[in-house]
Amino acid sequence: MTRALEGRVALVTGASRGIGAASAEWLAARGAHVVAVARTTGGLEELDDRIQAAGGAATLAPMDVTDDDAIAYLCRSIHDRWGRADIWVHSAFHVTALTPAPHVTAKDLDAVIATNIRATARLIAMVDPLIQPSDDPHAVHFHDAWPDKFAGAYGMAKAAQRALFDAWAHEGEKVGPKVHVLEPRPMPTAIRARFYPGEDTSRLTRPADEAARLLGGIFGT
Repeated sequence: MTRALEGRVALVTGASRGIGAASAEWLAARGAHVVAVARTTGGLEELDDRIQAAGGAATLAPMDVTDDDAIAYLCRSIHDRWGRADIWVHSAFHVTALTPAPHVTAKDLDAVIATNIRATARLIAMVDPLIQPSDDPHAVHFHDAWPDKFAGAYGMAKAAQRALFDAWAHEGEKVGPKVHVLEPRPMPTAIRARFYPGEDTSRLTRPADEAARLLGGIFGT
């Protein structure tokens, strides 16, 4: 395995599990210093153990992406330490209870908007000036499909996320950063289990394999 990302700094939001954790491990294994963000401290610590065991390095940042002040402080801290980040991988999502569209509660609606829409927009605003100083800045967003029924609130939020990243990608075609909207194959994640309880997960693709396929297509294997 080459360390093609040696010296690079990679910010991964939603890094404690699933494709976010797998992406953090993949980037660290190739030499990037990973700044791992998630609400779950235990998940981050387990991630750090795996990264260190594989010879990589990470900085853990347990925080909620909806906390503007915390994210702003983190971005400033990354800038003060390294002068920039080179890669941002965004995998922080919130899934509400599955329910018919007319039954979506105000509480659930506020939660998906706060994490999946508002926080994403604020992150783009704060991360863009952090990665622009890189000589090769990249932003990666994972977009997934959702069931036609009972997942309207999640689907609404994911569509909004994609619209934000698609617009950013077109806006940066000449000046950067390079923005990638990637669609993983179905994986045995906690989010998918909410949509498809009791599914035979042996037919699904491991997050580690999807991280390698998708990120390898950008940064090389």
